[in-house]
Amino acid sequence: MTDLSFETLRSAFSTQSLFEDKTWQLSPQAWPLTVEQLTQLEQIGGACLEFHQALETLYLRSVAGKNLLRNKPFVAPWVAEYLDRGKPAALVQHARDPKNRGAFPTVLRPDLLLTEEGFALTELDSVPGGIGLTAFLNQLYGGDADPAILGHGGAMVENFHQSLAALRPGVRNPLIAILVSDEAATYRPEMRWLAEQLQRSGKRVFSMRPEDVFPLSGELFFNAEGTPEKIDVIYRFFELFDWANVRIAPEIMEAWQNGAVAIAPPMRHFQEEKLSLALFHHHLLQEFWGESISSRSLKLLRQLIPQSWIMDPAPLPPGAVLDGPRVGGRMPSDWRDLISASQKERDLIIKISGFHETAWGARSVVLGSDCSREEWQHGVEQALRLAPANLHLLQEYRKPKRLQHLIYDQPPAGAPATAVAKAGRLRLCPYYFVVGGQTRLSGALATFCPPDKKIIHGMQDAALLPCRVVPLS
Repeated sequence: MTDLSFETLRSAFSTQSLFEDKTWQLSPQAWPLTVEQLTQLEQIGGACLEFHQALETLYLRSVAGKNLLRNKPFVAPWVAEYLDRGKPAALVQHARDPKNRGAFPTVLRPDLLLTEEGFALTELDSVPGGIGLTAFLNQLYGGDADPAILGHGGAMVENFHQSLAALRPGVRNPLIAILVSDEAATYRPEMRWLAEQLQRSGKRVFSMRPEDVFPLSGELFFNAEGTPEKIDVIYRFFELFDWANVRIAPEIMEAWQNGAVAIAPPMRHFQEEKLSLALFHHHLLQEFWGESISSRSLKLLRQLIPQSWIMDPAPLPPGAVLDGPRVGGRMPSDWRDLISASQKERDLIIKISGFHETAWGARSVVLGSDCSREEWQHGVEQALRLAPANLHLLQEYRKPKRLQHLIYDQPPAGAPATAVAKAGRLRLCPYYFVVGGQTRLSGALATFCPPDKKIIHGMQDAALLPCRVVPLS
């Protein structure tokens, strides 16, 4: 392994901006993963796909009022009510369309925190940013020369394309349009880079705005150097809450209905809800998950996913208590009981579920043990106030452990940069592309933040790194 110099890194990022107006710390080395961690990451990918498959069954059976269990009666219409809450009727109808049965995200990216007990899965993203960035970092730190780099040799780029091309098996070299909305404009540079890499190998992949697309005779086109080109696959890089702002949305839906275009990830709202993690822990659904997910994946997911609850303020009958964390040693009977929780009891996170503009980038996150009582009270009350349209998730906080990694100090003008071992905490985002019903681990983005940052995400103080598998010492 060869360390990258500060000048090499700075030059690479100055000539290729992957995010608009974003900077981060630089390191000479990729993040080290053990062989054991790599094995676990490979298992996590399969478990995440099984979870999505079971979630589809849960949602559709809830909608239809069908029995959820094999050997005893149990229906749960409240599951679909939770997942449909606040969604446009047309989008709900589309998600339930029989033509969508078995349609799952083509890329899965769990957010994993590395704790003293191992990995903790805090979110499962099906419209993740960072695909182009991670592929670029894999090339920068290893390229084809270092097989230890996770995703070496262009695996990220190639598997991204294969997962999308597989949606149109009868079309040779399908034209794929990566649509990046204005809400997601920060990610346009990395999606443009990703498309350009594929174009160099003869693939017809283009990054564009939704307004660059136009309909013609029930199909979708865009102008390529003045010539209309038919679109076969749309990779939508925007969350479904942004769908109403996509001018071409009705025409996209019509083309999909006609079978003229495939859409990935599928337009299925229940696949983008954080509260699905709370449904996984819901005490009434434990038998369902046990029957729907393999024993190995179920055991792994139960270890990974922190205890989570849906903050539903529906009134309870007298004497009933909530399935929630204890406050003052007792089960709460109202979510507002959380307001009086001690700081130790507030080792909890509140965050809005998927269908909202604040549901990504940690913008809605409230960490109870890291805020004032007034801020915590506001977070609880806001979650309950918004519940009629947007439910919130309450999740046990698992603290990332302190680690060390070499980080370059920013040198004064004209002075050489020095790499210093600095303390920090890690979020690991592995990328799995689904091809032929199997997940392919194709790379992982490590976000290494200073130890005082409780919520780990891409920021100016963090280092964003590819991963490298290292042998046991």
